[in-house]
Formats: sequence, structure tokens, C-alpha cells
Amino acid sequence: MLDLFNHSLRLRADPSRVVVRPFHIAWASNGSGPSRSERLVSEVLAMSPGEARAELEIVLKDFEARHWQTRRVFMTRYDEIEGMLGLDGAEIGDEKRQLIGAYFCHEYSYAAAALMNPSAVPHYDQTGMPAGSMRILMSLRAVGEGHISSVAFREGIITDRNELSLAPEPPFATAADAREEDEETIPEGPVTVYRHRDSTLSGTVIFPITKAQSNGLEDLRICHFTHDDGEEEWIGTYTAYNGSVIQSELMRTRDWRSIDLVPMTGGASRNKGMALFPRKIDGRYMMLGRQDGENIFLHASDDITHWEGGELLIKPQFPWELVQMGNCGPPIEVDQGWLVLTHGVGAMRKYSIGAALLDKNDPSKVLARSKTPLLAAADQDREGYVPNVVYTCGAIKHGDKLFIPYGVADSSVAFAFVPINSLIEQMD
Repeated sequence: MLDLFNHSLRLRADPSRVVVRPFHIAWASNGSGPSRSERLVSEVLAMSPGEARAELEIVLKDFEARHWQTRRVFMTRYDEIEGMLGLDGAEIGDEKRQLIGAYFCHEYSYAAAALMNPSAVPHYDQTGMPAGSMRILMSLRAVGEGHISSVAFREGIITDRNELSLAPEPPFATAADAREEDEETIPEGPVTVYRHRDSTLSGTVIFPITKAQSNGLEDLRICHFTHDDGEEEWIGTYTAYNGSVIQSELMRTRDWRSIDLVPMTGGASRNKGMALFPRKIDGRYMMLGRQDGENIFLHASDDITHWEGGELLIKPQFPWELVQMGNCGPPIEVDQGWLVLTHGVGAMRKYSIGAALLDKNDPSKVLARSKTPLLAAADQDREGYVPNVVYTCGAIKHGDKLFIPYGVADSSVAFAFVPINSLIEQMD
């Protein structure tokens, strides 16, 4: 019997986690008169200093305790508006500028609806970690108003004794945004977003920016990639969704300060669920995908941003995966080969997590598969936003165990530790 340890900690949707986001008001006029934006600014400029001060105090009373450096956020937003409307800030007092900025902001609860589908990698900073401990970085799919998905992060520590502790979330979350974003022209990508210099990763959220991402950044699968020259990079694959079309994209960073969001090209990229191997194999980049929505495919490319073709690697075989299957994150290199967590969908659309083992030198060879699920939706794990779902976007090898964060019913996140050898021994 598999010796799986389920940790008691759960992460759940939290409507109290809010950020200040730009509130986009029409810039163009509908006729001969001023636009809504111009009218709004004119109303503020027409206020007396006392009226502007009183209105700003009302706003700050409502929101200053809920957000980080609220006044600075309003001033930054004003600076953006100034350039778009051709205002002269030298002639406008600080309070009116802050008030104008406030009118062009809104509060957004980024994880009010759901928190799910995590992935995990070793943290970039392992300073001070004692033997048997590892600092980790998790990504989470956070779903807010309008069912818009964004990427949130949590940092923590795991140990070889199945212990997990997460760094406290800071009281204020901040958005990683593109600099000098032109609100009148939505970018096509690629784009670079920047984490605020004073924000931790646990307090950082990446929101959709481009047209392709407009309805969400979904299911980030992060891997710690090692290049041929030994340079390290964190690369994640995710699904950009615009409400009707999906597109696979890459998130790339070397310092977790500037983060590139790069569309992938090629026929294979026009589907979801792609997962990158953490190093080249035989001189080529390798990727898992589910190009037909039913089976797992293996892809190779000389260009990490361009993916074509692919060969069928694993197809549904056991009852718990007969409807469809896909990967559950980047392959994990172990002594025996490449360990791939998989998800399968069975009767009544019940999701389960299994595993497959691929040859280390030739991952097109499947060495073994799990006949029974490693994790499955059951009992209390059935209930939630989407019932009967367990799903992960990436696990970590730590010593002789896997640390698996996984989504439950698209509503919460749970955690498990699994001995690697025990898992592989139960595979055929």
C-alpha cells in the first residue's frame, strides 16, 4: 500500500485578499462633447481645495487601511492619466492629483471565487536552510470577479519529516504590472511585468495584460530549468484565455523581479496543458502536451517558443482515466527516469492523479504506469466550485519524497508527501 501523507493545511478562496487595479474609463468622446474621462477630471479640477480634501479623506477612510501605500498608488495612477489627457501636474495640487488617481482605480478581489491548481518549485533563495529542509515557491490559480484567473504566489518551507510551513501573506497584495502600459492599445505580447521593489512574492499577483490573456492566466506549470551552460531560469507554461480562444504561453524569469510573458507559436501551442522538461534532452527542448484533449503527447523543439507536431505518448488505459488524461506538471528527474504525474477523468467526470515513468535518455519510452490512482476525489474532497476534481500543476522532489500541492474541487489547495520509491514500486 502506498504510504501517502496528507498534510492538514488547506488554502481556500479568500475575498478579503484585494489589490488596487486601474479602472478603465472610456477615453474617446462619443460625440462633440468631452469623453467620460475628461469630464471626470474636469469635475475634480473644478472643486475648491477644501472640497477636494474632504472627498479624498472619505476615500482614504474607506480604503487606506486595506491597501499598501494607497496615496502613492493614487499618485502613480494620476501620472498615467496625466500623460493620456495632457494635464499639467505642476498646476494641480497633490490632493487633487490623488483624488483624480482614485477615480481611475478600483478594488479587485483576486481570489474571491476560487483558489486552485498549484505548482511548486524549489525557491531561488535557500540561504540558511538546515539539512532536510527546503524553501519552496508555489504558484496558484486565483479566480476573482468575472471568473478572471490570475497567478498568485506563496513561499514556504518543507522538511523531510512531512512538515510544511507557509510564509505569512503580507497584509497588502500588489500587482506585477507592465511599465508604461498604453491603455488605449491593448498589447499583443510578449510583455514584461515587474514585481514591486517592496513586495514579497507571497504578496504579488500577475494579472492578464494582453488581448490573448484577457479572460485569464490559467494553470501555471513552473519548472526550474537548467540550460546547457549551467545557467538557471524559472520557466512556466500556462494557458492564456480570451473568452473564446486558448493559447499556450511561457512565463520566464531569472530573478523573480522582471517576469516575461511570452506567447508560444506553432500548431502544438494552440492547446492547453503543456509542461516543459527541466533541461534539454539530446540537445533539444522537450515538452508534454494534450493536443487532442484526450491523450498525452511528447514534443521536441530547437526553439523553446515554437512547438509543432508531437507523438502520442500515453493514452487512457485504466477505468479511472478512460474519459481523458493529461500531465500534472513538468516531468521530475529521479534515479529511475522521468517521473510524470498525470491526471485522469473517469465515470461521472471524477478526476484522479496517477503517475508514469519515462526513460531518462529517451522519454518517448514509457517504462511504467500506475494502475490505480495516487490521489482521487473522495469524501470531503468532492465538494466545491467544480465537484469531484483533484488536480496539480507541478510537484517537487525533496530527498526521497515528492511534495505534491493539489487543487480540490477547484475551490481549495491541499498538500501531500509521497515516497518516490514506494510510488514507483507500485507501477507496472
